[in-house]
Amino acid sequence: MTVKSKERSTRRRGFRLVGLCLILFGCFVRVIDPFPVRMTRLIYFDILQRMAPRDYTPDLPIRVVDIDEQSLANWGQWPWPRNLMAQMVENLGQNGAAVIAFDMLFVEPDRYSPARLLEDPALAEVLSVDEDAQNLDNDVFFGAEIAKWPVVLGVAARVADDGQPVISKAGIIEIGESPTSGLVQVPHWTPPAPPLYSDATGIGGVNVSPLGGTGVVRRVPVLWGGPDGALPSLGIEALRVALGETVLFAEGASDESGVMLALELGDFRLPTTQNGEVWIRYRRDRPELYVSANDVMTNPDDPALRSRIENQIILVGTSAAGLFDMHQTSLGESVPGVSIHAQLLEQVLTGEMLSRSDVTAALELVSFVLLGLVVVAVMSSFGAVASFIAGGVSAAVVVLISWMAFQNQLVLFDATFPLAGGMANFGLLAGYLFISTEREKRAIRKIFSHYVAPEILDEMEGSDHQLVLGGETQEITVMFADIRGFTPLSESVSATELVAILNELFSQVGDQILHERGTIDKFIGDAVMAFWNAPLPVENHPCRAARAALMMRGALAQFNRSEIMRERPPIALATGCATGQACVGNIGSRRRFNYTVIGDVVNVAARIEQSCRHVDYDILVSNSVYILGKQELAMLEAGFVDLKGKKNLEPVYILIGDQDMLDSEAFQNLRDAHAQLLSAIRAREPLERTDELRQNCIDIAKEIEPGLLTFYRALSGRTADFLSDVQSNKLLFSHHAREGQNLA
Repeated sequence: MTVKSKERSTRRRGFRLVGLCLILFGCFVRVIDPFPVRMTRLIYFDILQRMAPRDYTPDLPIRVVDIDEQSLANWGQWPWPRNLMAQMVENLGQNGAAVIAFDMLFVEPDRYSPARLLEDPALAEVLSVDEDAQNLDNDVFFGAEIAKWPVVLGVAARVADDGQPVISKAGIIEIGESPTSGLVQVPHWTPPAPPLYSDATGIGGVNVSPLGGTGVVRRVPVLWGGPDGALPSLGIEALRVALGETVLFAEGASDESGVMLALELGDFRLPTTQNGEVWIRYRRDRPELYVSANDVMTNPDDPALRSRIENQIILVGTSAAGLFDMHQTSLGESVPGVSIHAQLLEQVLTGEMLSRSDVTAALELVSFVLLGLVVVAVMSSFGAVASFIAGGVSAAVVVLISWMAFQNQLVLFDATFPLAGGMANFGLLAGYLFISTEREKRAIRKIFSHYVAPEILDEMEGSDHQLVLGGETQEITVMFADIRGFTPLSESVSATELVAILNELFSQVGDQILHERGTIDKFIGDAVMAFWNAPLPVENHPCRAARAALMMRGALAQFNRSEIMRERPPIALATGCATGQACVGNIGSRRRFNYTVIGDVVNVAARIEQSCRHVDYDILVSNSVYILGKQELAMLEAGFVDLKGKKNLEPVYILIGDQDMLDSEAFQNLRDAHAQLLSAIRAREPLERTDELRQNCIDIAKEIEPGLLTFYRALSGRTADFLSDVQSNKLLFSHHAREGQNLA
């Protein structure tokens, strides 16, 4: 066996060993079943239901009497007086309802009872009640009415205990090892107000999820565990009363305590989870299910109403938004809680019960192991393409099995965990490719480091070496710096010497830009263009660009004193900076392009640099740079200037110094004097006054920055740049001039 063969064999064994470890680790994760795994599984089951929701069967004997917004508008706010509820029960009973189940609570005594109203001293003085009605209790009246009909009242879970027991009116017979001991537990129930508990035919829990449960309702307990024994849910109790049954059978495991397998009621058998819950297979909410409570109260003798009520299991609930009984279903709908009880009953009557047993969970784990083995074996032997195809085919088979099990057998088979196992094992190949890619990146960096800047190499690596035309829009700061006095210099030296001088100057200037993390875009004759915040993000980039300009001013002063400039006329720099949005990327032809910036901010920076001659100062910045950097940089207003190509006049500012300059007492005095001077100019004060204030600024500026002297001396001829009406006239004249050019 050759060395390469041994290396390939060793690599293959390593792949397989890591793959087996991943499979074992995945089995461990599935056994402990953490929250992300559970939620992924439940979301997948929701997707199955959304792809094939249950069909609505209008012939099923189930209706919901809905206390909707119209009912509340016509009969008053909730809760209604119990005598009104008694009238509803009478109307439903006389229309032949098989059972009337209330998905609501009657916990407190009726506050509208005459006897309770008279207990309030303030009301007792103004109410006139017949002597026979003074002792009338609406709860007694309501209880007497529900005693005449098959009525099921609801109780709800709560934390506090009021000492009143709530015992099921249905007999519960346990088969197996105490199956009800493992039910979803309820600390305490809210009992109905006396005498309603004793008058009701049945009592059921109205909750559709455990206490404190939120989110999507996927399973509903059919039996609850309470402090006084097991209690059926509202829907199951309504079905029991409608069938005339007296007992429920809780079927549990024969060899394990606290495990429930099914609930039997008459001829119906409901497979449950081990804690007594049933998976709900939802259908879309349909208006045919609902009967408005307003119709029941308004037109009790309507034949059409009777046809919808007679021999039906009637669930009374509410969809009114203000009563807060809305829940999310697996189909993404928000429905009243009473609708979920109705859908549970529909499933029981049609036999369309979803199931998920321990056997199903074991088959999911076997699928996970088999899929992982397939991916590991194919990947280690035949490479990435074959592994991808084999894994994709195996995953498709698992998904198909899951879909067929749901569609044909109503079995919830989780395909997400087996698929995750295949993806985890496929990550072995991804790791190998990552190592290979890193090796290629190092080789490319070594080759291209001789041609492009490090920042561009970072951009190349971030885009997987795919250098293509195009870019993205982002905020940047652009700088243009142009040599002043270049023509006299070029006339006094040879071309070879001129190139040497420019190279030395641009080297020193470029170092200052790079020191502040700027990107040098290009050298344009005797000018340099740079930008910040691309290709890498740079925090506080306007201030960094401004500090680079200040450092360039210092570097230029040293350059003019250097040996290369001995006996030659000194040169100066005019620098303009602007911040704004621009397109940053590779721009050019398909065969040759550069990493650069395009946008209005580039033009603004170039025009501001050209305005340095008009303002008579070496560093100008735009209003955007001023706003973003005024807390860190010493800047002063330089008026409004007309930038070529811009419709409106633009405010510009001279950049004097950094944070130290900003905090100095001398600059504080200059800033105050500068503000007074501009105020006098804008107020059109006499020339003598403005000259006095300008001279004051010059006297202070001598101690700060020599370039300020020429700025203030030139200011006497630029007063129009600070006057709003003159600026408006300039803008209007510029607008007319452009229109004339367009017409020409």
